[in-house]
Amino acid sequence: MSAESLILGQNGGEAAKADLVKETTTQEFSADVLDASRTVPVLVDFWAPWCGPCRQLTPVLEKVVKAAKGRVKLVKMNIDDHPQIAGQLGIQSIPAVIAFKDGQPLDGFMGAVPESQVAAFINRIAGPSGDTGVEEAVKAGAEALAARDYAGAAALYSGALQAEPDNMTALGGLIRCFVALGELAQARGLLAGLTPEQEKDPAISGARSALELASQAEKLGGPAELAHRLEADPNDHQARFDLAVVLNGQGDRAGATDALLEIVKRNRAWNDEAARKQLVQFFEAWGPKDPAAISGRQRLSSLLFA
Repeated sequence: MSAESLILGQNGGEAAKADLVKETTTQEFSADVLDASRTVPVLVDFWAPWCGPCRQLTPVLEKVVKAAKGRVKLVKMNIDDHPQIAGQLGIQSIPAVIAFKDGQPLDGFMGAVPESQVAAFINRIAGPSGDTGVEEAVKAGAEALAARDYAGAAALYSGALQAEPDNMTALGGLIRCFVALGELAQARGLLAGLTPEQEKDPAISGARSALELASQAEKLGGPAELAHRLEADPNDHQARFDLAVVLNGQGDRAGATDALLEIVKRNRAWNDEAARKQLVQFFEAWGPKDPAAISGRQRLSSLLFA
């Protein structure tokens, strides 16, 4: 390939990216949004220069739209300069994003939402496209799950499963979302009917561990009584063990780790090393990249091999 061809190719790629994001006016709205949305969904970002949340949201919108690689377009409209369209749509606060498809408003959201929610919104409007779209949705879902944006993660995983029903990574992620949201019955329903081979997938086994831990915590109730028992007897290892399970169920991974490591410090062999084994199950349920799992493994190793 010649240098000239390479330059033209680079410029063409930049032009294609630029075409995905543009400013519009009242006069150009029909062509830029209504007509364009008959080919591909168009997101309209209603914003104003004085709006702080708008300045936070717009770069996120641009990033996610460009990452979608043509599945949607973004059109920005300054309502200070062009208030008429926003008025017609009944928009009273900004930032506001409205998705148009086939010339009609389809869905929208308001406020400076996280990147994961923007990605989930786009996947809901346009759907993942092919293997790359599924991979992107699963990756974004994992990021949202790690950030504890469970609703956003669930939407991303659901979109990936619509395109690829046998994607066990997406299914495992969705189960974890339901567990985190306290929807244990729905999590159990997703696990029902899996084949023995699917059950062996690490994403599924990890999700099952998360569900089992949540079920344990549900039976144990609140932490107040357990904490009271520990005040009376700091060597009540069963109370401390149960407290760790409850804390994990409440999302306090650091507190759960601390409680189990305290048992290991005081009596490593208690109940056939139950504290160490429970920690290992926590780490599996949280996932290998979870910061609490990484830190917990390091601290456990320091205790065991000191």
